[in-house]
Amino acid sequence: MLYVYGSLMPLRVLEEIRFWKMQEREHTVVIRELVPKLEPEYAALLQQWEGVLAQTEAASQQWIEAVLRAKPPVSPYIVDKVNELLYASIAQSKEFIRHLFLILERSRPVRANPVVQTVFLHIIRESEYFLGVLHAVQSTSEGYEEFRSEDTADAPDAATEHRAPDEEQAHIHLWRSESEPSPIDLNQLTATQEGTWAGERPQSPYSRPVPIGGHKLPPLPYAYNALEPYIDAETMRLHHDKHHKSYVEGLNKAESMLARARETGDFSLVKHWEREAAFNGAGHYLHTIFWNVMKPGGGGKATGPIAAEIKKSFGSYEGFRKQFSAAADKVEGGGWAILVWSPRSHRLEILQAEKHQNLSQWDVIPLLVLDVWEHAYYLKYKNERPKYIEAWWNTVNWDHVNERFAAARQLMWLPY
Repeated sequence: MLYVYGSLMPLRVLEEIRFWKMQEREHTVVIRELVPKLEPEYAALLQQWEGVLAQTEAASQQWIEAVLRAKPPVSPYIVDKVNELLYASIAQSKEFIRHLFLILERSRPVRANPVVQTVFLHIIRESEYFLGVLHAVQSTSEGYEEFRSEDTADAPDAATEHRAPDEEQAHIHLWRSESEPSPIDLNQLTATQEGTWAGERPQSPYSRPVPIGGHKLPPLPYAYNALEPYIDAETMRLHHDKHHKSYVEGLNKAESMLARARETGDFSLVKHWEREAAFNGAGHYLHTIFWNVMKPGGGGKATGPIAAEIKKSFGSYEGFRKQFSAAADKVEGGGWAILVWSPRSHRLEILQAEKHQNLSQWDVIPLLVLDVWEHAYYLKYKNERPKYIEAWWNTVNWDHVNERFAAARQLMWLPY
């Protein structure tokens, strides 16, 4: 556990959640391996729990990275999101314990093996212990009263008060008190940080491949109105919740259809679905970067290593900014201006992308991206794209650009 909390108190909470959920996830695997003849419905239930707990652990890891890259004090938005994750984690464990009791009582292979029963009770005690740890964290978080929650502490125990009757089919759901933030969706409890770059930090235990057709919409790392007056809340809401979501759904559809084509051997529509994957995939990935290269209180000149590299590649920051703005303004139709690192040329370059994928180059890594599709600015700036571009510079998150650059510059290929 880190011992550098102080104003970064959420780190302690997040570290506890991460370890706690890792343990519970591993326990679902232990049980299935220990009881190979476990009834299929209970094995499926534990497998479902493994995925849910994995998602929560990954969420806590992403928020740890978000807190570490944020400058103290931690913003109220992050505090609220961590608090929501804590609520969900506690409710989740209560339900997990309830299901373990259910399996312990009803499963014939479990009831027939005293050793397995002992393991079950040990696993249940482990989850109950971590519930106690989190309650203690809530009540002793110096300077972070937001994490205290009497409602959670006094919540009904799902393992006792919500025991399922014999005829009830077990399924996963989360208990929620009346005063708890609602609804809690674990998909929305992940920061839109991009995880750990290879070679930058030790990888998260949850750096698993995205399943085919399993891409998800990353939530914003700040509130919808956080970038005002430069980008209005309604534009951010529509841009993220509608447009970005449509790219995620389109990518998942394309991947699923290509997978089906591989299964059936029918590739008559492969050209269509490859184009759909390219358009929606590029849209999804660029938007995921876009949310992170902006932040409340951002802007100003580039700082750190990226500033030195900008001067080296473009002569000056002013020259870079003028070229980047001009490239964004002159994109035909919808598209992007993109600052990239070229591992082949060993320098920075400015590229345009029409739509999301046209005019793109291979061999480059995006560092800073600007969306100039009309949906990114029309509500506030109408058809005045240059005004939007000028305002956008006040939101740039140079810290995140430097983070991407530090990882990207490690990749160098033989120049030609």
